[in-house]
Amino acid sequence: MADPRIDILDKTVCYDGFFRIERYRLRHHLFRGGWSRVLTRELFERGHAVAVLLYDPERDTVVLIEQFRVGAVEAPGDPWLVEIVAGVFDHPGEAPEDVARREALEEANCQIQELVPICEYLVSPGGTSERITLFCGRVDTTDVGGLHGLAEEAEDIRVSVVPRVQALEQVEDGRIRCAAPIIALQWLQLHHQDLRARWGVRP
Repeated sequence: MADPRIDILDKTVCYDGFFRIERYRLRHHLFRGGWSRVLTRELFERGHAVAVLLYDPERDTVVLIEQFRVGAVEAPGDPWLVEIVAGVFDHPGEAPEDVARREALEEANCQIQELVPICEYLVSPGGTSERITLFCGRVDTTDVGGLHGLAEEAEDIRVSVVPRVQALEQVEDGRIRCAAPIIALQWLQLHHQDLRARWGVRP
């Protein structure tokens, strides 16, 4: 349902390609009362996504991936970013859990045994509608590693198994610079003991 605190005067599509950009003319309620002036805002529409931190409670390890990201080309540091498995919804009505399981196979050749919800968050709501559903997925990392990804999507993904403590150190020293793995690893630091107990793994 439309929010009565927002008055959308006009919405146009500025670009419609691999992604879409829409331009809004709108006004909204003010905290002090009344309405804002008419605002013009461009919105980057790239769809919504799912990310999953693959965790092996038996070995207390996580699965991290590395791949080239065009959004980091002009940022300080390396444009090959350390991330966790993630992907967008393929079709309307697809369940987030199905996306997580599919992407774990495609990007890391991992079979998820169980999924635990972490949170859902807006990536950068000042300019994009993108929303990420974040999970922790139980996996067995015995034979995990190597190069993966779909050739038809030009994916070139290096997969590594890293001790949980070392992954957290990568967050602390700035080697991990993406929101999803930072949020997921910090969550895991708070909950790994409960997860291992839940899954019958002795400390």
